[in-house]
Amino acid sequence: MVVQKKFQRQFGLRLRQLREERALTQERLAELADFDRTYLSGIERGVRNPTLAVIGRLAKALGITPAELLGEVAL
Repeated sequence: MVVQKKFQRQFGLRLRQLREERALTQERLAELADFDRTYLSGIERGVRNPTLAVIGRLAKALGITPAELLGEVAL
């Protein structure tokens, strides 16, 4: 469970970094990925555990591949 939470936090930080680099608000990225802003916020804070499908939608909304979105995130 500890490893999962660590991964979720790291992924959330990575997502926030990429979103901010693109000057996107949480609202705008959520809109592009067809999510509610509160769901996206939960992912960025590491309290939500996104599925592979969600990771794919976020990557597409950011204009990158899922592999680029995962970046250096490690267990």
